[in-house]
Amino acid sequence: MKSFYDFNVDSPQERSERNQLYPELAQFHIALREELSEDEYQQFYRAEKENTRQLTHMHQNSNNRWITT
Repeated sequence: MKSFYDFNVDSPQERSERNQLYPELAQFHIALREELSEDEYQQFYRAEKENTRQLTHMHQNSNNRWITT
């Protein structure tokens, strides 16, 4: 399953799908965009996307290690 940050925000269809799958997180990001400058929001978004990617990668590696041991 895709994370909130894996969707293409430039695609209206993918953005709509993301917002349906993650309604609370979508509302949070809408509110955050209203409070932060565009640069601040983009920095936050990129950091969260990277954190999500790292956590997913770590989770996959730990699962593989347990399976192969």
